[in-house]
Amino acid sequence: MSHLFDASRSLAALEQDNTIVAVIEMSQAKWLIAALVPGLKRQPLKKLDADAPALLKLLQRWRDEAGRAGHTIKRIVVAYEAGRDGFWLAR
Repeated sequence: MSHLFDASRSLAALEQDNTIVAVIEMSQAKWLIAALVPGLKRQPLKKLDADAPALLKLLQRWRDEAGRAGHTIKRIVVAYEAGRDGFWLAR
């Protein structure tokens, strides 16, 4: 019996205790990044210049903060807008 591919179903469970969920709103000059970070009561929000290394540094900082709160981060999930640079940035 063949199974059809269903893109609406996730192949991996979202484990909220060890996953950072980051959302990026982009413009040409600035990026606004918000996140859900396990172990943090606040929901971080940061505006950065449009710079991929700065974004990676920010995500690492949030990963370290989660670690200090007792949550080892195994995965970072990124949501982004479909236009402009979102696709290459997430890769």
